[in-house]
Amino acid sequence: MVIRYPNGKLYQSAPKLESTQDPAEHSTVAKEAKKRAVSYSNRGKSLEDDLNETNLFYLQRKLANIHKKPVPIQIVKVDYPARSAAVIKEAYFRTPSTTDYNGVWNGYYIDFEAKETDNKTSFPLKNIHPHQMTHMESVTNQRGIAFFIIRFSSLNRNFVMPYNVVANVFKKMHEGGRKSIPLTVFEQQAIEINEGYLPRLDYLDAVKKLIANGNVCESEEN
Repeated sequence: MVIRYPNGKLYQSAPKLESTQDPAEHSTVAKEAKKRAVSYSNRGKSLEDDLNETNLFYLQRKLANIHKKPVPIQIVKVDYPARSAAVIKEAYFRTPSTTDYNGVWNGYYIDFEAKETDNKTSFPLKNIHPHQMTHMESVTNQRGIAFFIIRFSSLNRNFVMPYNVVANVFKKMHEGGRKSIPLTVFEQQAIEINEGYLPRLDYLDAVKKLIANGNVCESEEN
């Protein structure tokens, strides 16, 4: 299927990380997997997969109601290979997307963006779009909780980063500063979350810490 942005430019999805495991070695790896920690048991799954599983866990246990936002597209070409089937051949993004996930937890409005990077030392700011920052600023101005969940895929490390920290770095970039956030900043100012079984990524525990540390709702009116 062909999907285009509102300006007509073709959309190209980011390549997902693929497992390098050789099928012939599957039986050997399966035996070794039992000896590994839980954080290594789900390699190959995307951050989105892990978050969707986590949100389902929260929903089923009535802990939170958080979902991935649908992508707003305008369908322009459809093929009908059979009377009971339709295949979308071409579509456009109707409007720029905001963030990946939103919902409600414990009376708080939650809004966050999920990103992955293969970089081992920093997170490139080019992966964040200005309209996403504008949206998250609006969320915090309304006393919502906005943040990023960023995965360093090569390191198998996941961080919950407050919006206000990213906003400060984003502003400095436009003033001539560096165009990435060093891993050390994540280690110092974000909250690392370890992968588990149920839930996969318990980011709500990190959100509680953000609230306790005063790292949310940082608008001038607060």
